[in-house]
Amino acid sequence: MSEPAPTSAALRALGTTARVAVRRPESLPQARAVLEAELEAVDRACSRFRDDSELVNLNRAAGEDVAISSYILAALEVALMAAAATDGTVDPTLGKALRLAGYDRTFSLVLLRNGRLFHVSSAPGGAWQRIELDRERRTARIPDGVELDLGATAKALAADRTARAAAEATDDGVIVSLGGDVAVAGDPPEGGWSVGVADDHAAPFPENGPAVGIRSGGLATSGTCVRSWTTATGRAHHIIDPRKGTPADTPWRTVSVVAASCVDANTASTAAMVLGDDAPDWLDQRRLPARLVRNDGSVMCVADWPIEA
Repeated sequence: MSEPAPTSAALRALGTTARVAVRRPESLPQARAVLEAELEAVDRACSRFRDDSELVNLNRAAGEDVAISSYILAALEVALMAAAATDGTVDPTLGKALRLAGYDRTFSLVLLRNGRLFHVSSAPGGAWQRIELDRERRTARIPDGVELDLGATAKALAADRTARAAAEATDDGVIVSLGGDVAVAGDPPEGGWSVGVADDHAAPFPENGPAVGIRSGGLATSGTCVRSWTTATGRAHHIIDPRKGTPADTPWRTVSVVAASCVDANTASTAAMVLGDDAPDWLDQRRLPARLVRNDGSVMCVADWPIEA
């Protein structure tokens, strides 16, 4: 007898659609509660748009030691690991560049003022290397004049944390999707979880696009199709090239990566968007299965991308 279809719940959070699915229907209420708690925790710690968030407080106090929670300490450690793994291509100190590119408020509000001229930022390369974390005292200090943005890793970290915690709480197989960031934990269905890969992160689960099966780890899609806006000088988007401090000039509209965790997958997919034509070789050298879609819609797969259903 075939296994029943997974049961899922969805809600809006972090400017995107958050979903959790479980194999057994009775696991869903507890899994959803875990998801809701994690979404509030990551927003309170890492949002650029909440005046009471820890990240906003850190940015305001640049150059000073700031007491921080264990949550944002973990988020900062993950962000710095991502920066080190990509030689600074995924840089958590690009908050000023994002702000000057026009992404200075929640994305729904950014879209309301399409056409505004944005200013070029000269974000200093390698500023992430000067972030000071003290685990014992639980403090952080960011360089004076630097603004953090943890968008490349915090949501992926929340997906990983939610999947693990929900699987432990329910003793069930769990899949979590926060926009394009997907994490799985626990025993998967026979054949693995079917995950759609599409430009539109708000599409249903699985999304309207080719589907792949994953049994563990995570899958992330980075792209310029959703979080982009019109300015007086052309299109802008949220993926910043740290070498220039402006939205990356990339041949890819989306890059999807499968990895051991959602954080690893999103780190790689973001780096690939910035690396442009060098991305396929970079991904292949690291044996990271990936699907890259060019701006003209042509598709390239590298490193044993999963067979699409």
